[in-house]
Amino acid sequence: MSALRAFAFLAATIMSTFTPAAAAPAGDTAARARTFIAGHEARIRPLEKAANLAWWNANVTGRDEDFKAKEDAQNKLDESLANKALFAELKEIRHANVRDPSLARQIDVLYLAYLEKQVDPGLLKKITAKANAIEQAFNVFRANVNGKETADSEVRKILKESRDSAPRRAVWEASKAVGRAVEKDLKELVALRNEAARNLGFADFHVMQLQLNEQSQTDVLRLFDQLDDLTREPFRNAKAEVDARLAANCGVPVEQLRPWHYHDPFFQDSPAVFATDLDAVYAGVDMVKLCQDYYAGIGLPIDDVIARSDLFEKKGKSPHAFCTDIDREGDVRVLANIVPNEYWMGTMLHELGHAVYSSKNIPPGVPYVLRGEAHILATEGVAMMFQRPSKSADWLQKMGVAVPDPKGFNEAGAKILRNELLIFSRWCQVMLRFEQELYARPNQDLNKLWWDLVEKYQMLQRPAGRDAPDYASKIHVVVAPAYYHNYMMGQLFASQLHHAIAREVLKTAPGQALYVGRPAVGEFMKRRVFGPGRTLPWNELTKHATGEPLNPKAFAADFRGQ
Repeated sequence: MSALRAFAFLAATIMSTFTPAAAAPAGDTAARARTFIAGHEARIRPLEKAANLAWWNANVTGRDEDFKAKEDAQNKLDESLANKALFAELKEIRHANVRDPSLARQIDVLYLAYLEKQVDPGLLKKITAKANAIEQAFNVFRANVNGKETADSEVRKILKESRDSAPRRAVWEASKAVGRAVEKDLKELVALRNEAARNLGFADFHVMQLQLNEQSQTDVLRLFDQLDDLTREPFRNAKAEVDARLAANCGVPVEQLRPWHYHDPFFQDSPAVFATDLDAVYAGVDMVKLCQDYYAGIGLPIDDVIARSDLFEKKGKSPHAFCTDIDREGDVRVLANIVPNEYWMGTMLHELGHAVYSSKNIPPGVPYVLRGEAHILATEGVAMMFQRPSKSADWLQKMGVAVPDPKGFNEAGAKILRNELLIFSRWCQVMLRFEQELYARPNQDLNKLWWDLVEKYQMLQRPAGRDAPDYASKIHVVVAPAYYHNYMMGQLFASQLHHAIAREVLKTAPGQALYVGRPAVGEFMKRRVFGPGRTLPWNELTKHATGEPLNPKAFAADFRGQ
């Protein structure tokens, strides 16, 4: 499903902006707020930019010295945000009830960011060092299959194409080996994160992270319970069809299917088991140019982003994909590892969706503190919405790409997309509930917990006798903790936003709505989604953009094909 959007960008967004409060009259709350914000900006902006650049360089090169520079830059930023005198001033200003809505919103955002850093500086450094070391281990890890280093793209290729269960199992198990390599450090990181959260008065790190992101763990779990009820039987039915095809392809009975018979290591994507091969169309396509043409056609050009990006595989580089805004002044970049297939077409459309929802299109007049996306789920939703056309022959043909069997491509693509929505919703259940338990009860049998959740929500059979830290092989647990539920909430936002565009801009049914060559779509996005930046909390932004609060109605219509 959606490619990794690195936590450093998330952290940079949440930690936006802070200031030393110089001499403003004690009784003038608005003046004190302005002084605090201005001072923060002068102090934090260069540190934030340096941290973002160091993080980018480390992920591009994988070199020890670049990861050390990344750690040092993050420590300097953390130390500045951890200033207790500044936090005390910020709390006073916040409790004084700033009346100006823009100033009040900036103070609220800063308060959440400062709060996270009000722990012992030594503990913050330990957390950064531990997370940095684990992230580097992920970046340099390559699955070892029969003594041969195997890139992530090759792992996916084998899982997608091999009909022999033995090599499938071998490559699947090899891809999970990173979990054992980082397990000890990850458990130590969890303990450090919990220590920091409890020092700040939170029950655990998971509870803290959601509250820092203006969410309630109780509310999120309630929404996911509703999604569980909504998707359980449709997922079971869709999986039965997929399982029958997988079993036939691999020559095994359905009851003998195991996780390595699916087409990605976590069963978070829909297996490509339908008649038309979606990858074949992309074999000779210049996917970068296709993306450039598409986004330009909807009034959201991305040529400058492409020029700054690093898009193809190389040794030491992070094998994943993400977008980052370096300076909130338009220096937006994408890291990717493009292979000419549908997965990477969707991934590029996704990451460039993040790119257009950034300081490229958030007006410079929006205060620096608020010059970012309204929320993680909002930027994920935008990226997911723009990702979906990669499975549409109608979209490809409008973009000038020849599709030999458009009817077959559309039928397969629609079914795969429907299944993806269902499959991904169940995978997100696993991630949310695992991380909740990981931080609430870290000393339990985590290997068992992981497979209990996989069996319950994804309906996969665990490998007999397997007792390995497979949960630790998912990089998000390290670099984007308590983040994954936002992907699913982003899917709800994506469907809701697409329905609004179909209704208000394109004047057609959601299933018929293609954005190709429609600059009015870009104008809608700038006005209704990008323009407010973070001036609105995520729930208010959702109503501003779509006319109603976040809800699963549009998502349900999409996976039902209505």
